[in-house]
Amino acid sequence: MNPRTATAPTLTEVLQQATLRLQTALPELDARREAEALVLSCLQLPRSALFVHDEALSEAACARLEQWLQRRSKGEPLAYLRGEREFWSLPLQVDARVLVPRPETELLVERALRAGQALSDTDGRGLRVLDLGTGSGAIALAIVRERPDWIVTATDRSGDALQVAIGNAARLGLDTIEFIEGEWFAPLGDRQFDLILSNPPYVAADDPLLQGDSLRHEPRGALTPGADALGALRSIVTAAPTHLAARGVVLLEHGATQGQDVRALLETQGFCAVRTHRDLAGHERVSEARGS
Repeated sequence: MNPRTATAPTLTEVLQQATLRLQTALPELDARREAEALVLSCLQLPRSALFVHDEALSEAACARLEQWLQRRSKGEPLAYLRGEREFWSLPLQVDARVLVPRPETELLVERALRAGQALSDTDGRGLRVLDLGTGSGAIALAIVRERPDWIVTATDRSGDALQVAIGNAARLGLDTIEFIEGEWFAPLGDRQFDLILSNPPYVAADDPLLQGDSLRHEPRGALTPGADALGALRSIVTAAPTHLAARGVVLLEHGATQGQDVRALLETQGFCAVRTHRDLAGHERVSEARGS
């Protein structure tokens, strides 16, 4: 960084300014925490920079930071500005073609690994795993990271999203995943799987959340199935028995208030051992069922 001049702001000063701007533009956020993450990411500084000598910023650094602040103030996710989001300790590249992976989706991975382990202990073979609507590839990549002996297939109707997922797999050296373009089970013929996983769109098209700053910059098709919030979940549950191997398990992420409805869908379709797992916030988040 440049030596301090009369007009060059210090890191402390730009953090204060960024906090005030984000507090005004996005009042629902923890502005100070968000400002720290944005500034450190933009300037490629370690967190320790907040506690060491407070040097002035260069003109180029200030200009770059101003661009980031303008975009973030309009609600664009910080992950898109960074171009990266960590999921299951994997650094995934993300952009506006895919949803930003959320921490609560790690529960889906956790439960899949547990369910798969029980199946593996029984028959001792590599499981066939299907990730429907893979997006950035987060779920499929986390599974392969933990269980490279499992055979993982991932589908998505968006070719753009699949390009992101394929790129992530290549960068992480987890390129054994079979990526297929198509909606849900449509491109799979009569293939069957031991584990079927999905984090499908489950927000109704008229939900005000879609216009909020936290979601309006992300791909709408990955957020909502339309007027019926359960539309995608219903489609998956209806078709799943045809593609689920004997003793196979289905795991579905859904909205915090949809657990009862998803359990009913699974039971109506003939699944057994239906249950719902809660996320760290205590919300019903992932429903699990076993084939009959």
